[in-house]
Amino acid sequence: MESFDFVSSLKNLIIMIPALMFAVIIHELGHGYVAYRLGDKTPKIAGRLTFNPIPHIDLLGTIIFPAILLLFKAPFIFGWAKPVPVNPYNVRGMNYRKAMAIISFAGPGANFASALVFAIMFHILDALSGSLVSLLGANLAKAILQPLGMFLFYGVSINVILGIFNLLPIPSFDGWRVLLSFLPRDLEAKLEPLEPYGFIIVIMLLVLHIIDLFIIPPYRLIMSLLIGV
Repeated sequence: MESFDFVSSLKNLIIMIPALMFAVIIHELGHGYVAYRLGDKTPKIAGRLTFNPIPHIDLLGTIIFPAILLLFKAPFIFGWAKPVPVNPYNVRGMNYRKAMAIISFAGPGANFASALVFAIMFHILDALSGSLVSLLGANLAKAILQPLGMFLFYGVSINVILGIFNLLPIPSFDGWRVLLSFLPRDLEAKLEPLEPYGFIIVIMLLVLHIIDLFIIPPYRLIMSLLIGV
């Protein structure tokens, strides 16, 4: 029984990693592309406006940490890529705070848009499954449809989780930076020193299962709307 569980987890991990890599890359591309379109050339100069995973991969955040979460059957899987460098002061026609809010929101926005695209593909695959079984035969169709369906499901699931997770007002997260941009400047200055402690806060919230309260309910709602689960 333990062997079966391990094999099943390994299979899920192999299918999940490409979906996770896409989600974290599209998240950073969201930040970088919007910054570039607003006039900041920093992401382009850094070579980060690309789908090539090599410049984006963070060994811990993109592979090791999500694998640990999956193997230990965490209630949700997430990860991160190397942050795309941006400089909101280079943005034309708006102040730093407004530019920072827009650029910060662009990452989660890219995840939610990607989740919608994956959900549409999931439904198309489901609608075509009967025809593919007739065309290819049950065994071959299953060998193709099952992993592809799992990949599309992970594509929806992980993008939704990353979108919600990054919008939480936790120091150094996108939601935190959006929040700071709307606060009075004196309060913003007092809160900015908390940024280096964001990861520690996240680990504490994970260990205490407090963060589940802010992620799982909206996750379930969005997933039910997108793919009916």
